[in-house]
This record gives sequence, C-alpha cells and structure tokens, in this order.
Amino acid sequence: MTSTVEAPDWSKIPAPQDDGAARHLPAMRLPSVSLPSTDGTLVDFSSLRGLVVVYAYPRTGIPGVKNPAGWDLIPGARGCTPQTCAFRDHFAELKALGVDRLFGLSTQDSAYQRELAGRLQLPFPILSDEHLELTRALRLPTFEAGGMTLLKRLTLVIREARVEQVFYPVFPPDRNAADVVAWLASRAS
Repeated sequence: MTSTVEAPDWSKIPAPQDDGAARHLPAMRLPSVSLPSTDGTLVDFSSLRGLVVVYAYPRTGIPGVKNPAGWDLIPGARGCTPQTCAFRDHFAELKALGVDRLFGLSTQDSAYQRELAGRLQLPFPILSDEHLELTRALRLPTFEAGGMTLLKRLTLVIREARVEQVFYPVFPPDRNAADVVAWLASRAS
C-alpha cells in the first residue's frame, strides 16, 4: 500500500514570490557534478541523455520529529512530502510523455532521504546535494532555516543535459507534478 499525505490548507500557508533567483537557469548546460542517490548510484546530470525532470525541495520531515521553528511561516517551505507524493502519483504519466529519468533533489543526506523513499514507496531516486556542489554550480536559489542551507522549491526539465524549462516559484507544491505533466503534454501536441 502506498502512503498518502493530506495536503495542508494552502490558503493558510504563505506563498513564495518570484524573486528572480531562477531566471538564469533556462538554456543552462548542467555541470559535471556527481550526486549520491537513494538507489545507491551516483548521478552526473552532464552525462544523462534524453528528457530528465528534477524537482528540488527544501526538506522533508520525519514523522514525529518537529520542523525548524517558524517553518510554516517561511514562504514555500511547507509541502515537500505532498509534492513528492504528487510526482510519485504522476510517475506513469511523466514516463508516457517521454521522461527518461525523474529525480527529487534536496540538501538532506542520503540516509535521511532513504527513509522518505522507503516510507513513500517512490519509484524514482532522490538525490542528495548535502555538500551544495550542484546548488553552487547552478546557483540554485536557497534559504536558511534551523541552521541549514535549503533549496527553494523549483523544478527543472532538462533535455540532453541542458535546462529546457524551469518551474519557479512552485506553489502549491502538490500541484507541481500536474503542472509539469500539462507542460510536457502541450509540447507533445
């Protein structure tokens, strides 16, 4: 049985604003940076061919462990698990639309991410940028919370190691996968 997550009332969560921090990403070539994944492999985006979707998120929580103080008041922070569940639930559609690889991406370590991947029964790996190598190389937007550097939520559609489309800011997070599906479908017709 697949775990489901009830989404919060998004009208009570502050929405992120477009601060321009992802404007430089379209058409950017992915650098050679290898990141560990929850399936035990190293992934280097510069060597991936075909169509790749990467959704970046701040951090997922662990049931029973409190989020950093004020988490729900940080625009765009809340909703990582609902976003991940939505990508899981739209996985077959993404594959049918030509997506060769789908990845989640956060700055959490792989052990933390493996707990999430197992609990949510994800059919795709999550990548760890714990040391901020890809984040710095691409100048991905970040914020600080609870002493951690975290990614702002965004999704990259990458074709042949070059960014083709950027979804930023992403809100509400649980709609992001459907938005990516709709964008890909519009390109296919």
